[in-house]
Amino acid sequence: MKPRIGITAGFGTLDGRPRAHVPAAYIDAVSAGGGAAVVLAPSADETDATAVLGAVDGLLLSGGADLDPALWGEAHHPEARLIDPRRQRWDLALIAEAEARGLPVLGICLGCQEMAVARGGRLIQHLPDEPGAHVDHGGGGCPRAMHPVEVVPGSLLASIVGAGALQANSTHHQAVREPGRGLRIVARSPDGVIEGIEDPSPGRFFLSVQWHPEDLAAEPRHRALFEALSRAAAECRTET
Repeated sequence: MKPRIGITAGFGTLDGRPRAHVPAAYIDAVSAGGGAAVVLAPSADETDATAVLGAVDGLLLSGGADLDPALWGEAHHPEARLIDPRRQRWDLALIAEAEARGLPVLGICLGCQEMAVARGGRLIQHLPDEPGAHVDHGGGGCPRAMHPVEVVPGSLLASIVGAGALQANSTHHQAVREPGRGLRIVARSPDGVIEGIEDPSPGRFFLSVQWHPEDLAAEPRHRALFEALSRAAAECRTET
């Protein structure tokens, strides 16, 4: 049986009604990587995270808008566009439960930022304000901006996508400033912006990237992230 990969969902109002949604690219990338996608719509009750993660083998934190900077003690930047509080509470509850269970976790874009903040890290609220941030990171628009990232040798990320230069894509105006407890920086763009973080603990799969590999899953090096998540999820299910 394929490992079940839970995917976090966006949450907002469409046609006057609250709706949860996941871009199909995430579902297709999980499938291409050998997993079975399970959409985890944000519950109004964060304690549901315990039951929900009991039904999956791994967690994929998808992209989205911006976290509330009150989480790391900063005022709201005027360019920040906050995700719905319900989604924010739900995603952070899922991360906490996944950590408690030792489930494999892969974060993408917002998911990368959530993982940092969940470990006590801090974010850059608006990259254009940062001295030296000269790479086109997409600024939250489409199509996604392409640029190289440098992957640190010897990291879990390097074991998956290869060390050294990798062409990646971006659509973000925020990024991780400080990774948080126990997390290592494992990729940067040429202007120094953090593009990948991970927990280097032996046997732990707690990895995130700032770019959008789901949109590049036809390329083997990017699809490898989803393949690695599925393998780790299958191994986690076997162990339990």
